[in-house]
Amino acid sequence: MPFFSYIGRDSDSKRVTGMVEAPAAPAAARLLRDRKLFVVSLRESKEQGLATLANRFRKVGFGDIVNFTRQLATMIVAGLSLPDALTILRGQTTNPVFTRMLLDIEHQIVGGGNLADSLAKYPGAFSPIYIALVRAGESSGTLDQVLARLAETLESQREFRSKVKGAMIYPVIIIIGMAAVVMIMMTVVVPKLTDIYKDFNIELPTATKLLIATSHIFVNFWWLILMVSFGSFILFQKWRKTTVGEMMVDRVFLRLPVIGDLQTKVLLVEFTRTLGMLITSGIHILAALQILKASLGNVLFRNAIDDIAKKVEKGFPLGETFARHSVFPPIVSQMMKVGEETGKLDETLNKLSRYFETESEHLIRGLTTAIEPIIMVVLGLGVGFIVISIITPIYNLTSQFK
Repeated sequence: MPFFSYIGRDSDSKRVTGMVEAPAAPAAARLLRDRKLFVVSLRESKEQGLATLANRFRKVGFGDIVNFTRQLATMIVAGLSLPDALTILRGQTTNPVFTRMLLDIEHQIVGGGNLADSLAKYPGAFSPIYIALVRAGESSGTLDQVLARLAETLESQREFRSKVKGAMIYPVIIIIGMAAVVMIMMTVVVPKLTDIYKDFNIELPTATKLLIATSHIFVNFWWLILMVSFGSFILFQKWRKTTVGEMMVDRVFLRLPVIGDLQTKVLLVEFTRTLGMLITSGIHILAALQILKASLGNVLFRNAIDDIAKKVEKGFPLGETFARHSVFPPIVSQMMKVGEETGKLDETLNKLSRYFETESEHLIRGLTTAIEPIIMVVLGLGVGFIVISIITPIYNLTSQFK
């Protein structure tokens, strides 16, 4: 939406200037009148063009949503009205995209809308689970409690994700460093040594010939390598979005040693934590499963949840239906049975979430510990091959001189 710069007078006849975002000038004037301002001048601002264009490439991140939820929960618990809380939060955020989003949400609420429907206009920022929880809180009159619980859950998710990402930083940096060293060796060092070998016209070992041939490909066909790599990546992404591709890729990932187990644990952490939160907020188990299914990042889990929801709708016990799907370990079905029998399914799910989170952290530490020596071995073998391929002809050459 365009921005309009305005000059106005407040109730004390003081001069007020600023910017307002609205679909058109009449809408901007109405917004200013709602703020008890007398509009003196109103014109569309052209200065925001470049900033608006640049901001299109920005988006609302998960961290923005976490901070927004915690601050909004704190303000609602403290007794502030929803429009006032949104106004304060809009002034505090440093993300202009999020600022405009909050402004639109505030306008909808002031115009008589509710928070859940206002958030639903931005599915890229607020997940169906988030919107469903807010709607449940508004319907039951416990929005403050739901927001506080949601803030705690999102903060736990952020902390857990940061641990998983942090464990991957070291191997990623090492792999990038290895790739950079290999590129320098192949495009700079090896070609110069090749010229030396040609001058002396010596017979080269097989390893050296292989290294020179590889270097020749890197130097002369680097553009083809980039094109093939980029094209392969695009084709793989398109194929992965197909039904068959998604099924095959997700199945392979779950069967990978260590990494597959870690991905399963991460999915189970998100599943149990979110399902527990939905049930605690008063959402029916069937509705909770349907909402949760769309948020799972693995098609095998989504298919399992879809089948479980159909079985539960027909009257099958929850624990029994979970036991029929191998993607869920036996402890899930066992704890579900306990939760159903005791009537404390939400507490049971929260305990399961903490259990899987602990298991995931142990796996992450083990993976980090195991990756380091593996990388060192691979790096050593690669460097050793290059060194032997380069040194052997030089050694043979010096032997001939003797």
